[in-house]
Amino acid sequence: MHFYGWVQGVGFRYRAYHAAQAAGVTGWVRNEADGSVTMEIQGDEAQIDRVLQSVERGTYIRIEAMESRTIPLLPEERDFIEY
Repeated sequence: MHFYGWVQGVGFRYRAYHAAQAAGVTGWVRNEADGSVTMEIQGDEAQIDRVLQSVERGTYIRIEAMESRTIPLLPEERDFIEY
């Protein structure tokens, strides 16, 4: 997933990391040079929705656009990492 808007310097990665831990998903989240944030997340649809809803509730976070695509699962992935 790729997020655009007010997503850097506002706690986006912090919220994503803690929401992912609570939801039991794996993957990673990182800031990009263009001011966007990329997140790769593995879990079932309900888990992923919980993470996204938690991130969107961030006080200063304003997602103006989001792109997503399905990629192959990584069965060996065990954690969610904040870069």
